[in-house]
Amino acid sequence: MAKKLSHYDDAGHARMVNVSSKVPTRREAEASAFVLMPNSVLQALPKNPKGDPLEVARLAGIMAAKRTAELIPMCHALPLSHVDVDMSVCENGIAITTKVSTTAETGVEMEALVAAAISALTIYDMTKALDKGIEIRDIVLQRKTGGKSGEYRRKKK
Repeated sequence: MAKKLSHYDDAGHARMVNVSSKVPTRREAEASAFVLMPNSVLQALPKNPKGDPLEVARLAGIMAAKRTAELIPMCHALPLSHVDVDMSVCENGIAITTKVSTTAETGVEMEALVAAAISALTIYDMTKALDKGIEIRDIVLQRKTGGKSGEYRRKKK
């Protein structure tokens, strides 16, 4: 039997899921993204006249996680306990990892994904003058814990 999508009512109209009967539990989610860029852009990161692109992107990701309910129509506003955005400069770009936690009636997967996406977009914004061909790739949920559906871990490819 196929799973039913919870954000639609029986008539097929979009709706916000009612979580008022759920018990708040600890929930965590981790997401990632990758910004592919040429070595010339990576080398120029420390000299960026706009400031440190990775620090600006880290702050943008934290701020974005806190505003997810304003961006995604059916998301609940959640009291976030912690948001962490980490970036690593790699041989061919920047790897972004986000971790979000809460104690609430619903999960924080969207907050972690929004943080990863906005961090990646901010890196693009801060470096686009050097190369418009920079690519944002692989915005994915890596893991989540808590809630009715339990634990999820992305399978390694």
